[in-house]
Amino acid sequence: MAKFPLKILLTTLMLLTGFSGFAAYDIWTFAQTNELVKADAAIVLGTAVWGEEPSPVFRERINHSIWLYENDYVDKIIFTGGKTNGSQFAESAVAKNYAVAHGIPPEDIFIEDRSLVTIENFRYVQELADINGLVNFLVVSDPLHMKRAIQMAEDTGFEVFSSPTTTSRYNSAPTIVPFFFREIGAYVAYSLSLGR
Repeated sequence: MAKFPLKILLTTLMLLTGFSGFAAYDIWTFAQTNELVKADAAIVLGTAVWGEEPSPVFRERINHSIWLYENDYVDKIIFTGGKTNGSQFAESAVAKNYAVAHGIPPEDIFIEDRSLVTIENFRYVQELADINGLVNFLVVSDPLHMKRAIQMAEDTGFEVFSSPTTTSRYNSAPTIVPFFFREIGAYVAYSLSLGR
């Protein structure tokens, strides 16, 4: 009798390993996708802030959205992210201050300051998009985050295109490897949760 549950367990592990391998390939190859098309707005996915300043990772995402705006790929920028990791300031508010200081008109910036995780970024941005008549978007994050981010955006009902930052702080083996494996786990967990 014990052999039957063991067989199920081994089969499940094999399927999960195979799916994780496929996910790893998908995440890695999709990271190279950069769809520079004209869109209504850039959605910049929030990440850590240090006091009133964006962390180096977040700063590069913001810089990329500024570049998209200055080169007429987007008319508006939407910064996302609430107060995470005990921060006094919302990620999106810090990002807006940084962008304004770098020449972006405040009236062309929207912020979503309630989200704590990626899927919430898109759920709360949806309200902003509907109110302001925004239809299509360039999603900005780090390359290895893009596969999951785009999947979440599409599952939320957005028309989106991938525009990863070209100056990601995840640019060496010691930074890329842990981020990559963390992203594989997050992508697999998200994919499996959709089946519930």
